Amino acid sequence: MADFGLYEYQEEVVQRALRGENIIIWLPTGGGKTRAAVYVAKKHLENNPGAKVAVLVNKVHLVDQHYNKEFNPYLGRDYSLVSISGDCDQKDFFGCEVKNSDLIICTAQILENALTNQEEGKHVELSQFTLLIIDECHHTHKEGVYNKIMARYVAQKLKGERRLPQILGLTASPGTGGTKSIKGAVEHVLQICANLDSVIVSSKVYAPELKKKVPRPRKRFDIVDRRPQDPFGDHLKFMMQFIHDFMALGPDFPVREFGTQEYEADVVILEKKGVTDRNRLLAQCALHLRQYNDALLINDTVRMVDAFRVLESYYSTKSSTTMDGTGFFLLGLYQENEVELRKLSGDARFENPKMGKLQNTLLEQFDQGGHSRGILFSKTRKSICCLYDWVSNNPALQRAGIRAAILTGAGNGINYMTQNEQKDTIRNFRLGSLNLLISTSVAEEGLDIPECNLVVRYGLLTNEIAQQQASGRARASDSVYSVVAQAGGREVRRELLNECLEDLTGRAIGEVQRMEPREFQMKITDLQTEALLTRHLAEQLKIKKRSRFNAATVQLSCRGCFLPVALGNDIKVIENAHHVNINPDFERYYKTGGQPALKTFEDWEPGRVISCAACGRQWGMEMIYKKIALLPILAIENFAMETPEGRKLAKKWKNVEFTITTR
Repeated sequence: MADFGLYEYQEEVVQRALRGENIIIWLPTGGGKTRAAVYVAKKHLENNPGAKVAVLVNKVHLVDQHYNKEFNPYLGRDYSLVSISGDCDQKDFFGCEVKNSDLIICTAQILENALTNQEEGKHVELSQFTLLIIDECHHTHKEGVYNKIMARYVAQKLKGERRLPQILGLTASPGTGGTKSIKGAVEHVLQICANLDSVIVSSKVYAPELKKKVPRPRKRFDIVDRRPQDPFGDHLKFMMQFIHDFMALGPDFPVREFGTQEYEADVVILEKKGVTDRNRLLAQCALHLRQYNDALLINDTVRMVDAFRVLESYYSTKSSTTMDGTGFFLLGLYQENEVELRKLSGDARFENPKMGKLQNTLLEQFDQGGHSRGILFSKTRKSICCLYDWVSNNPALQRAGIRAAILTGAGNGINYMTQNEQKDTIRNFRLGSLNLLISTSVAEEGLDIPECNLVVRYGLLTNEIAQQQASGRARASDSVYSVVAQAGGREVRRELLNECLEDLTGRAIGEVQRMEPREFQMKITDLQTEALLTRHLAEQLKIKKRSRFNAATVQLSCRGCFLPVALGNDIKVIENAHHVNINPDFERYYKTGGQPALKTFEDWEPGRVISCAACGRQWGMEMIYKKIALLPILAIENFAMETPEGRKLAKKWKNVEFTITTR
């Protein structure tokens, strides 16, 4: 293996895979799991004529990274390789690409779509592959797409199907599954092994070499004291209490602390209660309270002016859609206090002290005249947009040569990125024209930038998996992993807990590895059989639930103003994905807005955003189908359903209790 450049610990962990066994490779971030997988794929293709390998990833940017940095350099000369993600045309002929290629690198969702699509040229079977490599395989659980693929695999295996691919899973952090006990952690690791039908292997003999090769970054807590005074935040809380007094909830609905995630959960429940009880006062007040709570959370994370702008943007659209006494009260409350809020948000005496600490942390690394590269992680898209604005307009940070960009998940809307924008940003960061990524969790897993020497976690509460993954982005020697947090805050406590859970994960894996092979296999088979039965029962319940009501008896009302606008049998499914209203009379209920940032697809292209003509609640967008039909795509979360058993809500179309036919 020397000619391939593997370290001895990598040679150690691939041995069972080279013998054709299903395994999960557990190595720390930066330990070279992908390089080990490339070697296994190479030997598999060499030793099995007609072999076909699929490499599955869970994030779009990893498709190009694995293709360009790992698989193509080592295998591209001798084998036919193709990389496919959601924004390339090859996905529309996935079945043909599989037939014509030796190795396919794609997002897992593309393979899942091909497994369910029966159209010729698009459909594939698991039996067409001889090796499945699953990156970040700890995501193979619950309803994740990896687990959907592997559920098919396990079901076929339990039926005695022999033509199934070998499995090679890769992970740095299986986690504990939310448990804090060794028993629960062992059960979690066994469940991951069962879901992947694999044993879990790690370096034993050459563990010292691994530790030397993959040094951990220097971790530090950059702690700041609480701001002694917060008149801006106090004023927001005063306004929120005023709304609560207006609602007159009474003692049956206790209020948790304003400006917390717990309070946000409370107002989400409150809005649902308002909608289901047909109490528009309650529903509307809850929506506005959530905006104020968002502003408080932003005030605690970034600048006061950022929090003010969130409210300013929200209320700038309300004057044209206010339609009743509650709406006038809420709009009036903001307008009466707008000048005072603006003044308070600009008072530098009361600025968030975390910003100063963050500035010092960045300058310490970037002000040395070197070639530093870093990733700044924050929780929400709003917060990273605010941080980007702060960095871009901060004279000290600009003098230090910081060239920043945002990296978020792909999607629709102003704070999302297209897949091509993601790729361009990562490419520029890798090349050095950008040296600071301000990112949500999209960059936590798999992003391989050897020169990255700073990771900052800012205002984050996450589990031990995310912490390990984020820490692993700091690949350069003498790297720094900084946690910027408030003294006595939950972030520090969570980081320390995660360190204990990381240790617990290692102990649980050790126990699983020490099991007798017969005992291990019995436990795996039992877990697989139980999961198969559970999925079967769950599917039966879904089918029963989806036929609970006749579609013609279900009325859809706008969730914002409760206006009835459609019947359940107006809704049809197109392309197995898009829920559209085919009733031509429906267009009188909505108005159109801007154009979403979406590409044109094979059979359809995006039209304009649509919202309720009465109250302005956004409903979805138009689609231009096959260049002929203009159809409104609806998101069910923006509607309430009047059923024979009362008013109901659903977050996703899959949760509705009536059958929707395909068109």
